[in-house]
Amino acid sequence: MDGTVLLARLQFALTAGSHFLFVALTLGLVTLVALLQTRAALTRSELHARMVRFWGGLYVINYAMGIITGLVMEFQFGMNWTGLLELTGGVFGVPLALETIGAFFIESTFLGLWIFGWDRFSRWAHLAMIWVVALTAYASAFFILVANGWMQRPVGYVMENGHARLSDLGAILTNPTALLAFGHVVFAAFLTAGLFMAAVSAYHLWRKTAETEFFRRGLRTGMLATMLSVMPVAVFGGMQFGYLQDTKRPELVSPLALTGEVLMLLAWQGMAVMALVFLVKFLYRPRRFGRVFLFTTMAALPLPYLAMISGWIYREIGRQPWAVTGLLRVEDAVAPLSRGEAWSSFGAFVSLFAVLATVNFWLLFRHARRGPQRADAPRAEPATLPVPTF
Repeated sequence: MDGTVLLARLQFALTAGSHFLFVALTLGLVTLVALLQTRAALTRSELHARMVRFWGGLYVINYAMGIITGLVMEFQFGMNWTGLLELTGGVFGVPLALETIGAFFIESTFLGLWIFGWDRFSRWAHLAMIWVVALTAYASAFFILVANGWMQRPVGYVMENGHARLSDLGAILTNPTALLAFGHVVFAAFLTAGLFMAAVSAYHLWRKTAETEFFRRGLRTGMLATMLSVMPVAVFGGMQFGYLQDTKRPELVSPLALTGEVLMLLAWQGMAVMALVFLVKFLYRPRRFGRVFLFTTMAALPLPYLAMISGWIYREIGRQPWAVTGLLRVEDAVAPLSRGEAWSSFGAFVSLFAVLATVNFWLLFRHARRGPQRADAPRAEPATLPVPTF
């Protein structure tokens, strides 16, 4: 394979994979925040209102970094993948446009209203805002996976004058490769957010925080999310695995693909064991968490990330040598770059994403370590939720 093609592939793999990890936590965490705020609105629970503010702050930090990495990543299409856009942009670009115009703009608008709308709207209007954010986040993920699913299994198009043109929008929106991947990602995101919430809560309980009840609730909520999602994510993953095997793609048995598969399965097994332990705790000792249990919960935090990135590698490697299966090969999708241009692009993008990932980790750790007391702010009225400080 030509060196510039390999660099373009590595660059996109590193940047897209990094962005995907931001998105997974964002998608799952916004769901948990929306559920917590629903509980707070219905019961006027002060504890749940504080949980909304604390976990909502972590969500906003991760969301902001996800947006930045997503925008930067999309520059690559015009820089490194002009062959892909020229041949298939009339189809591939449609779900991306729907994601940007129909989902991202609505999501970001209502998120801004949610952040700055505390005490300015009724609690029901404010609750509706976070649910709009959550639902449009799922819509955004769906349209992205529609684009990826079309690359895996191109449907609903015709060729005209050497260019692919959309002929059946319904076909690409109901493409099995997209629908199965969407179900898998939804539960993977919920699993990631559940273990994230459980691990952060375990960290504070390990340190014997004064906010014991706050983080007990957080740990139990995270544990419940983990238990509810660990089996569905395996079901959707298994259905995709069967589909990929049926296509008899030779790259599925390459060393890199097999390594990704093994790591994905091992990580899932670790999370399944954690879910079983959580279930035992729920049934027998729901309010007592020993230090071994807390340490194990903290140590399990990397598992969903390892599973997701390994599974993504397995899925994408299986499509090689095609950028769009049966339609466009990878070497034909890459822009005509010189070796110097390819190295410059690779160095710039990878360095930028490394900085963004480091900043995101530092901000998340800093906010999580502070706990809810630093995030609290006085309320304007007893009947309203507190004003968040993000």
